[in-house]
Amino acid sequence: MTEQKKQKLEKLSGVKGMNDILPQDAGLWEFFETTVKSMLRSYGYQNIRTPIVEHTQLFTRGIGEVTDIVEKEMYSFTDALNGENLTMRPENTAAVVRASIEHNMLYDGPKRLWYIGPMFRHERPQRGRYRQFHQVGVEALGFAGPDTDAEIILMCQRLWDDLGLTGIKLEINSLGLAEERAKHRVELIAYLEKHLDVLDEDAKRRLHTNPLRVLDTKNPAMQEVAQNAPKLIDFLGEESRAHFEGLQRILKANNIPFTINPRLVRGLDYYNLTVFEWVTDKLGAQGTVAAGGRYDPLIEQLGGKPTAACGWAMGIERILELLKEENLVPEAEGCDVYVAHQGDAAREQAFIVAERLRDTGLDVILHCSPDGQASSFKSQMKRADTSGAAFAVILGEDEIANGTAGVKALRDTSQSNGKSEQQTVPLEDLTEYLINAMVASTEDGDD
Repeated sequence: MTEQKKQKLEKLSGVKGMNDILPQDAGLWEFFETTVKSMLRSYGYQNIRTPIVEHTQLFTRGIGEVTDIVEKEMYSFTDALNGENLTMRPENTAAVVRASIEHNMLYDGPKRLWYIGPMFRHERPQRGRYRQFHQVGVEALGFAGPDTDAEIILMCQRLWDDLGLTGIKLEINSLGLAEERAKHRVELIAYLEKHLDVLDEDAKRRLHTNPLRVLDTKNPAMQEVAQNAPKLIDFLGEESRAHFEGLQRILKANNIPFTINPRLVRGLDYYNLTVFEWVTDKLGAQGTVAAGGRYDPLIEQLGGKPTAACGWAMGIERILELLKEENLVPEAEGCDVYVAHQGDAAREQAFIVAERLRDTGLDVILHCSPDGQASSFKSQMKRADTSGAAFAVILGEDEIANGTAGVKALRDTSQSNGKSEQQTVPLEDLTEYLINAMVASTEDGDD
């Protein structure tokens, strides 16, 4: 062996800010995904799945060139084969809109759509903020009234209730229509120009390109200036005001508490009229767990016909952090049956038994030796215990000779009379025995 081969190979690690979801955590993810998908179905939303990589222009046109995401955070690259500028999606609204236009999805009326998956932003990793993160979101395309704004907000509240989460507060605002924002923009720029000495470099750069984003500053030195700036809500015309008041009436009728936050503007350029955030004080600086609003101009902006639309997205990692914070993590579930065996004939029968049990819907782990050698029943039963299985099925030479199987309850159940003694069951009755035992064990857990 050469000296180079003798050298220990460097251990590879994942990309900073992009995390593995390990088996011990996957159960919580599955719990959340099952819960949110059930909620989405209850509102009649349909799943849509778009590619992770899109043309960069989709986001520069859709999100806005003078936004943090486009300027600083996108993972973009040039395709070596054809020179196309591509980007790993930093959010999914623009992609869903692109798909709806490309596939003429709105020809037969409005659509209620939902998505779930990874997004990518080149940010400084910290709690609740990662370079690969996961979102679930909804897009209601072709709906213009405040009733749809209210419905998507109610969806969030229902999800918090389904998950058992408390203390998530709703903030709302209206960004009005384009002409109202134009009037406000003139007043806002004039106001900010009087306070140039307080503005940081980011704010000065945005002053004439995206002054509304200055109000969303996190800079403590600029808070007073932002607080006293002209409020867009004061520039709303009759139509915008009626839309916003209609939303508030529906929220009040459904007992959804909210706060009007005049500084809430969101970080993406495509919003108009309603914007909202669900926030918590339990996650430190990353307190927004869901956000959205109305984006009526976006579909036309991306080449479609003028179409009203609204939606939201929520960060899954942040919601899982909240579930952990509030001790709402469900208990990990083990499998139903662990099949232990010894001897060639028993091994062959073990495969048959395992498949028959799976045919009935039971989850079964069949023992396989880690080192390829025969394992003692003692070591196999240790593995059965640590697997979380409810029952062990034991097949050895005696069992095969007698056409039976040993069954041992690994948890206390009425089937084991509070003990864990091994029972002998004819192979032909094994499936029925285990199904009855599992039912009894479930009923015990419900008592």
